[in-house]
Amino acid sequence: MELTSLSLPPLSAGGEVITFYSYKGGTGRTMALSNIAVLLARQQNATAPVLMIDWDLEAPGLHHYFEQPQEHKPGVLEFFEACREQLLRRRTGPLTVDDDELAHDVLAAVGWEQYVTRVDQGSQLYLMRAGRFDDSYPDRLAAMQWEELFYSCPALFRCFAERLSRHFRYVLIDSRNGRSDSAGVCTTLMPRKLVLMFTPGRHSLDGLQELVSRATTYRRSHEDEQRPLLIYPLPSRIDMADCGERLQWRRGDASQQITGYQPGFEELIRDCYGMQHVSLESYFDEVQLQQTRSLAYGEQVAVRLDQGGDRFSMTRTFEAFLSWLGPGYFPWQSSGEIQLLAKINEARCGLDDGGSAARAVSQPLARELNLLGELYRREGKLRPALSSFEESLSLRQRALGEDHPETLASKINLACALRQQGRLDEAQFLEECIVEARERVLGGEHPDTLAARANLAATLGQQGRLAEALALQDSVLDTYTRLVGPDHLQTLNAKAARAELLLQRGDIQLVRSVQEQVLAAHKRLLGLEHPDTLRSKMALAHTLLQMQELETARSLLDAVLQAYLRRLGPDHPETGKAREQLIDVQLQLGVPTDETPMVPELHQDAAMDDYGDALVRPTRRRGTLTANNAWSRTADEMVALDGALYGGRTPPR
Repeated sequence: MELTSLSLPPLSAGGEVITFYSYKGGTGRTMALSNIAVLLARQQNATAPVLMIDWDLEAPGLHHYFEQPQEHKPGVLEFFEACREQLLRRRTGPLTVDDDELAHDVLAAVGWEQYVTRVDQGSQLYLMRAGRFDDSYPDRLAAMQWEELFYSCPALFRCFAERLSRHFRYVLIDSRNGRSDSAGVCTTLMPRKLVLMFTPGRHSLDGLQELVSRATTYRRSHEDEQRPLLIYPLPSRIDMADCGERLQWRRGDASQQITGYQPGFEELIRDCYGMQHVSLESYFDEVQLQQTRSLAYGEQVAVRLDQGGDRFSMTRTFEAFLSWLGPGYFPWQSSGEIQLLAKINEARCGLDDGGSAARAVSQPLARELNLLGELYRREGKLRPALSSFEESLSLRQRALGEDHPETLASKINLACALRQQGRLDEAQFLEECIVEARERVLGGEHPDTLAARANLAATLGQQGRLAEALALQDSVLDTYTRLVGPDHLQTLNAKAARAELLLQRGDIQLVRSVQEQVLAAHKRLLGLEHPDTLRSKMALAHTLLQMQELETARSLLDAVLQAYLRRLGPDHPETGKAREQLIDVQLQLGVPTDETPMVPELHQDAAMDDYGDALVRPTRRRGTLTANNAWSRTADEMVALDGALYGGRTPPR
């Protein structure tokens, strides 16, 4: 039978292969792949070619989601049967020395084009079926030995992925579930990204950790396979009606012996990428496939049905997942960061165009960079924060001048980040410039001028110039007291800052007295659990630790932790800091840390400077999981990704 071959020109930039895998069936894997494929094919004015491959040969079903009258069309099985025949012919002749050369010769002789069909006339969406479903299909499938095919040409599957990515922006593979040779091909040899689908429950999560371990270990240990592999967990069939159970399976419940899929994947990713801390809080806030009729009945492509995309629709859910998967952002990046990066990239394109377009986007770009820097600083990522602030400042200096309020705002943020990173001389220079500009433009008693002086005093204190720092801070405190009174919040903040300087000088009794006054005022004015009140408690607890009043310090830290757990949740950085300090006090008191009323593994225990740090393998793990934990494993089984993972999305210049 003569077959019609598809003809697609090569892409200017290579595409990528994404495998959808689930350890157990019933997760809606094929349905999710179909919807994601339709959304991807709509991108770039429906000009992005997308290929779906049905590699679930034992239970093929991808073709049911699309009109497929060509039952005779060959697919994956026939393609690799042809590859096997080509390999047999070449092995009988002179041996090819280079395995990659052999693979490309075989693939060129077979040609993928005749095995692919277009399934949407409104976009470039294509399908490679599982195979030709004739009477011989079961026997031919049983005769296909994937392991034998691999050993006859180890580069075959990798080169196959490379050839497809030259013509398709995305290649989405629907893998067989469970443990099998074909599943290993789809998850270990083919993809750059691996979507792990699961339903909340032990039976669905079981096996995912082993799969990731096996795939990444292979990538690390074979010289020709040193390619990045990025995993995206995708919970499915989530019951939106039962909030309690939904959170129980997401975060874990020790009383029910439920580990929780979020901390489980955070642990797995920390090991995989060699990171000290990972939070998937923002990711799982957005990425949960709800239980709907489209998941339960038939083969409907939901994004074609609810094209309105309101916030309750499956379309909105898939689009949220694509905001991470499509551009290649890491799942530990927050949705806020992703949105800012998208705006920044768009503005930079306008800046590169030059002319009036560049002038129009210059200041919006500076604003978004400043916001991104503030986000990075809050998350403890100081290097990308500095980079963002520096670029924002440069744009504002050129367009607005040195004394413009927005320029000074960028200088303040940059100086603060420099101080946090220990680059005190640079911070001091900037802060002196800010103070001079504020005094000249606003006067010596303006709140912005006083805030600038307080920042300079903090930097001088860290430099060890305590006399100068205290003199400057005293002038700030005196001005606030005279202008707004002793109990005003700005006055209290100035008192707290002065106490920090006194602590550096060693006046610990005076520090305690001042901090107790500030704490009492904050309680009275703001309430017991206001952020400023909690920070006052933390500061007093730190002083009490130096005075060896451990029980009192422990009581304060415990109160702070409980407030953070209630208000911020277990995964917030402030909660993690309070937890660590409380554990340190308990160790000094000789109290077992398991008596602390806290949730395990907050995963916010350290600051990651930037994403480059994610590629450094840790020397040891933080903590040990119990033997019956389905996620427990040794760090040596995982591989760190290389720099290619970031895919050009480096932190702002």
